[in-house]
Amino acid sequence: MKRNLLFFLLISGLSFSQQKNVKINNLQPASENHNFPLISYSVKPLVENKINTFLQVSELEYIPNSGGNPFKLASTATNYYSNYVYFFDWQKLETPKNILSISINGEASGAYPEEFSDWKNFDLRTGNYINAEALFQASATKTVAGLIQKKIKKRVNSFLVKLKSEKNPSEEVQEQIGLYEGCFMDYTLNGIQYFFGKDKLTFVAGRCSNHAMRALDDLGSHKLEFTYKELEKYLSIYGKNLISGSEKIGQTGPGNKLFKGKIDGKYPVTVLFNEINEDDSFSATYWYDKNKKSINWRGEFVHDHFSITEDDYHSEELKEWIPRALIEADLKGNKIIGTWQDYKTKKYLNLELEEL
Repeated sequence: MKRNLLFFLLISGLSFSQQKNVKINNLQPASENHNFPLISYSVKPLVENKINTFLQVSELEYIPNSGGNPFKLASTATNYYSNYVYFFDWQKLETPKNILSISINGEASGAYPEEFSDWKNFDLRTGNYINAEALFQASATKTVAGLIQKKIKKRVNSFLVKLKSEKNPSEEVQEQIGLYEGCFMDYTLNGIQYFFGKDKLTFVAGRCSNHAMRALDDLGSHKLEFTYKELEKYLSIYGKNLISGSEKIGQTGPGNKLFKGKIDGKYPVTVLFNEINEDDSFSATYWYDKNKKSINWRGEFVHDHFSITEDDYHSEELKEWIPRALIEADLKGNKIIGTWQDYKTKKYLNLELEEL
């Protein structure tokens, strides 16, 4: 009890406003459809660089300072997903001092154009993206996911009770009942959005409807709030230190992190690993620092070992990707050490990366 009280007294004694040295402006050239956050953090230039690199590479597929318009791929549907993405506005949220949370609103084209809301959360001590799983003890992640699922089910079921109480329900109401009875609610920490508030963590689960059924979906997305006090017993050491304002950091996994190093000891490269999925698969983007042209990786991360394929081109004849290289490497502390093998010549080159 004393430990819990001390933890929350420490939180309550902190300033929950963003650090005064963190400034956000629009990435240029800004326009009606291109309002994208650019972070300035003069007291920690490495943190500033890491956050901006993550945002621009992951959202715009643009490597900072590589020339040209950073919005070109996203706005012309020549990006990896082959659809356009517009960014209308962003907002810096009020959080504990170690954390930067940014909400981003925009529109993306899929089968139909659709507006979206997204949230990005960063550790201001390191510049690293904050993975939801890292906030909690490994033994507690399923428990926390269960708490989230329980809140979603309660919200949906309460609305279903209301719908089913109607006498002589219209065709529209019957369709709504079918929609909510078939709603996916088994979200995990790996597949849910979230953002920090000054005294609570909010998870955002996707709505029950697809685009075609959206007009019937009165509930929309599910915003599920948990106070830090509610979650305290599930938090990892990293999560407690992050939220309480401690400068102690601790080790976290390689997902959503930037690494820098060399291939063959002489070719400087930078790698951004994306999220490690529940099936251990992941994708990554890397570039040679000299030419700053993005190259995609896909692979698996199992027991601190990376098995990665670097694709060269897609064969229309074979209907498959033809590899350019195969990478095998091990995570050792904050370093990744292994080999990069040319797929054609079978020649091996050493690969050594270190977490930024």
